[in-house]
Amino acid sequence: MSQTKAVAAAPELTVRSIIVGLVVAMIIGSAYPYCVLKLGFGPNLSVVSAFFGFIALVLIMRAAGTNARENNIVQTMGTSAGQTAFMCVLLAAFDLLNAKGVLNPPIHLSTWQIFFWLCSASLLGILLAVPMRRHYIDEENLTFADGLAAGETIKVLHEGREKGMSAGPVKALGLGTLASGALMLVTTYFKWIRDTVFLPGMQPMNIGFNLSLLSLGSGLLVGFRICMAMAIGTAISWFILPRFLLSHGMIAEQTFPITLRWVMWPATGLMVAGGLTSLALKWNLIVKTFRGLRGSQVEHNDFPMQWVAIGSIVMTVVICLVQYFSMGIPVYLSFIAIILSLPLMLVGLRVLGETNWGPISAMSNMMQAIFAFISPGNVPVNMSSSGLTGTIAVTSEALMQDFKAGQLLKSNPRNLTIAQLIAAPVGSIATAIVYPVLRDKFGIGPQGLSAPISVKWAGFAELLTKGFKALPPGCLVGLVIGIAVGILLTLLAEKWGEKIPSPSAIGIGMLIPASVLMTFILGGVGQFIWARVSPKTEKDFRIPLASGLIAGEAIIAVVLAIMAAAGVKF
Repeated sequence: MSQTKAVAAAPELTVRSIIVGLVVAMIIGSAYPYCVLKLGFGPNLSVVSAFFGFIALVLIMRAAGTNARENNIVQTMGTSAGQTAFMCVLLAAFDLLNAKGVLNPPIHLSTWQIFFWLCSASLLGILLAVPMRRHYIDEENLTFADGLAAGETIKVLHEGREKGMSAGPVKALGLGTLASGALMLVTTYFKWIRDTVFLPGMQPMNIGFNLSLLSLGSGLLVGFRICMAMAIGTAISWFILPRFLLSHGMIAEQTFPITLRWVMWPATGLMVAGGLTSLALKWNLIVKTFRGLRGSQVEHNDFPMQWVAIGSIVMTVVICLVQYFSMGIPVYLSFIAIILSLPLMLVGLRVLGETNWGPISAMSNMMQAIFAFISPGNVPVNMSSSGLTGTIAVTSEALMQDFKAGQLLKSNPRNLTIAQLIAAPVGSIATAIVYPVLRDKFGIGPQGLSAPISVKWAGFAELLTKGFKALPPGCLVGLVIGIAVGILLTLLAEKWGEKIPSPSAIGIGMLIPASVLMTFILGGVGQFIWARVSPKTEKDFRIPLASGLIAGEAIIAVVLAIMAAAGVKF
């Protein structure tokens, strides 16, 4: 039997992989809320879950016959639970608005209300993403760098176990992991090094170099073309536009938060227009995907479409009922939010696949603006609708990352979907229990967990209560320009291919702080130089090394979050 057939025939959705996966899901789901609220972002979950799974299955349990596909089930479950737990940012935003008296009456969700809301929205996001696997993974073969890193990590770990740990890719993975983790510890414990030595200069605009090997590794995986498109977006948003906007009275001062409030509109227009135009141009592939899901291969490979349809209808009903009884949201408005989340989810998947950044914040802000028009001045509707969109987006993105890892490891997509569906409730209950504990122990806001995503979310909802007149002057013109440019670049790419910069990458480059992206872009430049100086070593070692760079920092971030949540002070 060939090696490929042997891998495909290896057991996958086993009892031990599910049990270990549930344990890892509970750990990740419990640690992630603190991490997100403290740092303002969530470290890569896929590679962390992959490492945890390998340690549990191979080093602790020493389970005979453990293989990479079982490890991938564990990784999938950890990712699913963590992505669900990411939505603690919305719970924090509710509490911030409650404290200001903006929500009247205030919304206080019980543990079970949080669980049913997050669980139903997460399950819906997973189900809605299932039909898009063939389009984004098989047909377009988008990078989905975190999923690629997780798959490569699992592959290298298990090959190293079988062949001995002296193999070149294993050494590259280990070296990257140790270097990235060590740097994360140094910059955590010696904050003055990061702030004084490596990030001098224009702090109000967040311009500098973020000392992060995770960002560098992500750029190595994504590659030169996408990184250069992101560089264009960075140049537009943080070097060219601010002076122009300030001189024309469109922003009050040249700072990152105020500039971001303006540039998010053309950036979102670029991403939405580019993503939807690309889907429209490939409508025949979408039709082929749905037809294929009805074929004879469904029983072995894909999660059945009839289950997707039935499950989506059930979860839609549950969401509408939960939001009505918990928050007083009319059923028809919840249904509209679910319908509107579909195109935004599809755009988010494309942006994530190309750039390794999911534009959850921008997509949710767009949904807030839409509902400011549909239901003016209704903050609960604004928050719940954008939160629903965000939850659907993060869980669909997690599934697509897992599908990418599965593509490398020859995993069965049907089993990966089942693993995600099992783990999403674990992440929901972990968040429902852990978030109130964190809120009561540390507090939310400047004197506690800073929760920058939550502050932005709540602030935008509060701003929109004043109507569209409260938006920055000229930002809607910027939105129209962004839409036009996104459509144009997508049409040109059909003829000229990779010579045309990606509108999704330009858009995400306009949203992420320059200090983060400049390090990311260096990774893409490094990939370009490496591929020309030594093509063979670049092919053999780039992915393992980049995966290690992502894994080291992500693992340390999660471990520190667990320690802090347990009361360890450092």
